[in-house]
Amino acid sequence: AEQDQQIHITAKPFQIQLISKDEILLSMNSNGLLYLEHLQSPPQKGKKEKEQTGGGPTEKDLGHWEEKFGNFLDIKANGPSSVGLDVSLHGFKHLYGIPQHAETLLLKNTSDDDVYRLYNLDVFGYTIHSKMGIYGSVPLLLAHKPDQTVGIFWLNSSETLVEISTKVSPSQIPDMSKQRVVPQTDVHWMSESGIIDIFILKGPSPFDIFKQYGQLTGTQALPPLFSLGYHQCRWNYEDEDDVKKVDAGFDTFDIPYDVMWLDIEHTDGKRYFTWDKKRFPNPEKMQKQLLMKKKRKMVVIVDPHIKIDPLYTIYSQAKAKGFFVKDRNGEDFKGICWPGLSSYLDFTNPEVRQWYADQFDFKIYKSSSEIVFIWNDMNEPSVFKGIELSMSKDAIHYGKWEHRDVHNLYGFYQQMATAEGLVKRSGGLKRPFVLTRSFFAGSQKYGAVWTGDNKADWSYLKISIPMLLTISIAGISFCGADVGGFIGNPEPELLVRWYQAGALQPFFRGHANMKTKRREPWLFGKKNTKIIREAINERYSLLPYLYTLFYQAHSMAEPVMRPLWVEFPKELETFGIEDEYMLGSALLVHPVSAPKISTVNVFLPGPQEIWYDFRKFRRLEGHGILKIAVTLNNIPVFQRGGTIIPLKISVGKSTEWMIDVPYELHAALDDKGCATGKLYLDDGHSFHYLHQKQFLLRKFSFHDNVLSSSEEGLFQTKCIVQQILILGIKKEPSVVTTTMFGKRNNPISTLHFSRWKKLGLFYFNCFVWSPFS
Repeated sequence: AEQDQQIHITAKPFQIQLISKDEILLSMNSNGLLYLEHLQSPPQKGKKEKEQTGGGPTEKDLGHWEEKFGNFLDIKANGPSSVGLDVSLHGFKHLYGIPQHAETLLLKNTSDDDVYRLYNLDVFGYTIHSKMGIYGSVPLLLAHKPDQTVGIFWLNSSETLVEISTKVSPSQIPDMSKQRVVPQTDVHWMSESGIIDIFILKGPSPFDIFKQYGQLTGTQALPPLFSLGYHQCRWNYEDEDDVKKVDAGFDTFDIPYDVMWLDIEHTDGKRYFTWDKKRFPNPEKMQKQLLMKKKRKMVVIVDPHIKIDPLYTIYSQAKAKGFFVKDRNGEDFKGICWPGLSSYLDFTNPEVRQWYADQFDFKIYKSSSEIVFIWNDMNEPSVFKGIELSMSKDAIHYGKWEHRDVHNLYGFYQQMATAEGLVKRSGGLKRPFVLTRSFFAGSQKYGAVWTGDNKADWSYLKISIPMLLTISIAGISFCGADVGGFIGNPEPELLVRWYQAGALQPFFRGHANMKTKRREPWLFGKKNTKIIREAINERYSLLPYLYTLFYQAHSMAEPVMRPLWVEFPKELETFGIEDEYMLGSALLVHPVSAPKISTVNVFLPGPQEIWYDFRKFRRLEGHGILKIAVTLNNIPVFQRGGTIIPLKISVGKSTEWMIDVPYELHAALDDKGCATGKLYLDDGHSFHYLHQKQFLLRKFSFHDNVLSSSEEGLFQTKCIVQQILILGIKKEPSVVTTTMFGKRNNPISTLHFSRWKKLGLFYFNCFVWSPFS
């Protein structure tokens, strides 16, 4: 309870303690590592020394004012300016968060040469089990024990290092002679520049932490419905004919998809907001006659580097307005990237963001349309031949901030400007979709992220699960990994397993490097095509459930994809599990991430929980580790007793084809014969759900053999619930009646039972019930 928690602050020595029920949970600066280096003026030189050195400061005077990296020189205009602080977590040894690293879900102890680094970098084929920073940084750390979760949010966008050290010590139990071993984990935060701006999230539950963090940084934007479908991408689909053939392939092989993606080769010489006239001579026709007719969308890439070309309008305008990041001499910063010599837009400047947002206007971005959405790549920012392939830390941004101060925010601001541009072009009516590679705390407000340049290797499929879970609990629910692996050629079994995993994760995109063999879903033989089709179809049937989860992420900051310990916070066995996860509170998913597997060990949590096979409807006996037989046809998925999941009874070419497809409810009963669930609906693309209550939130409950529902919102739909499946019912009903608006109707004459006594399952077919009018 709130009254059980206290904050104690002492001045000398400076310390802050979070105390709950007379127990210290957290203490700041208990190890005395609070550290601040103030901004300084350059050293003053004596006249004689100035004459000897040509007026420049000497190496003795400079100290750490200059650093050399090979041929690179980093000049610190305000001197060294690091900050640091230690936080001790008492009774905690399980820590999570601080993405992005290709590492385990549980954070590890560090040593001096092995600390977690938060520094956004373009890393091609990143190393697995490395604590070095890759594309995104969220300085949020969660500590958990069975009765308490706390969070630490270190709001700093410069290069940050995090040291973690866990130790155990004996503690005397009051009024008892026995001792117990109490863990303590010390976390040392160090940032290169900036100020100390730290938030303590006191929980006490994981969901309290998510809500508290969401109040600080914002919740996940509610995505347009199409973006939860399957995305087909490659670097690069060659031309309009290639796009046409790939699009037709999905129809020929009866595989649904929603979005066709175009990488950098679609532009005129890597000039963003343009089209290659030879490859794509009629982009409007391609969009309208090919994709729009089939109710599909397109995503094109727009990177932050701008080709230096006076005849390129984007460049010449930005140059004239002074909108590029400057070097330390006040000239436009220049670096090499895909177009060659480029300058970089300064997205930290609000005026630049406003101008950039305007570039997405249909009148300015020629041959774009309302079905074109955006992909922001290379925005760490990536600078070929730069220090660590990134921008010089002494480059200058808006407000005279050095790049070192805002580095991890660069991609965040580009995605913000892009999302605002897509909203603006629609007159403020339609939700944007923007995928970004670089991200920071709060990026969830502007769209989706992915795990970058992974490899077509089993180890990368396996590590993608803890990577996505870590990103998810750091507030960014809309995340995914490139299906199949971006680099290299996946063997057919790996590709199949990756489709099965990706279909049950928030962002679902197939993507591949230009040097790889083509790998559209139908290119690996009939058997594999069938299995991939089934995985994608299952994704589309689950869209009502997924969309409802995204509504909950948006409204209540609940992660769509979550570690088992979040749902089962008292169960110690779940704390280190990273090869399975919960999709919402109802589905447990165990991807297969190794070849030629015939069985997997699945941990089913909760001694009081009942679990059902999601596809075969069988109740599983027991809990804990169960050996589950698997074939190539699917991966293990289980529905939790006490939940009701809404599904579509059939799929179409894309999400938009399925708007009026009826629903099916899967009710899995708990040991008391009860279940609850939700279904969220709106138009799937506008902001009317916010301003005009044009949404419908239907809450279902099964109790005492009665399935009832209640609703919020004003949205109207023609859709009906056509089928209801009830798992775990103990007695066959002799009659089923409906009550609508308090009026009891006659028994349903069109009711058909499909009964399996062993399963305790009843399927109400042809049961037409429209609770949405």
